[in-house]
Amino acid sequence: MKVAMAKPIEDFARLFGAKLNLEKGLVVKKNDKFFLLSPSLERLARKCGDWLFAGTYLGRVENGRFFPSFSLLSMIADQAQNRVVVDDKAAWLFVCGRDIFKEGILEVHGSKNKGIYTLVFSRHGECLGFGRIVRDLEKAESGVVIKNILDVGDFLRRERSTRISEI
Repeated sequence: MKVAMAKPIEDFARLFGAKLNLEKGLVVKKNDKFFLLSPSLERLARKCGDWLFAGTYLGRVENGRFFPSFSLLSMIADQAQNRVVVDDKAAWLFVCGRDIFKEGILEVHGSKNKGIYTLVFSRHGECLGFGRIVRDLEKAESGVVIKNILDVGDFLRRERSTRISEI
């Protein structure tokens, strides 16, 4: 089913102050998943009818909540207004699933207020994932200030737990 700029994707991008410029009609919803297809791939998918995965996976809706793909985070990263840049230690800990402490933040762009979602970048400009600000960044002197919601290490941690359970 075609959707003209799927609302969950648009709403998710807006959390970070970003606006996606995806060509209308190329975002396709299949069951609970959203995909970005080229025009020729969209025609092929429509002709085939029964497909599981095509194009660029953007995310899924589960229990009314949108879960983004890392491809979507990359699309949003260049234009996101709400972003923090962290030092190497904080970046490593974040990728390992940890929250961000005030001491690890090098730069803050956009909102610094509690409750706001923010993308997390390494000092090398790599988007590592996103989190939610749990304490106003201007007022907090130390401690956890950003709760990790999704990071690039998530896939590896899930893969590891699957392999361990197979042993």
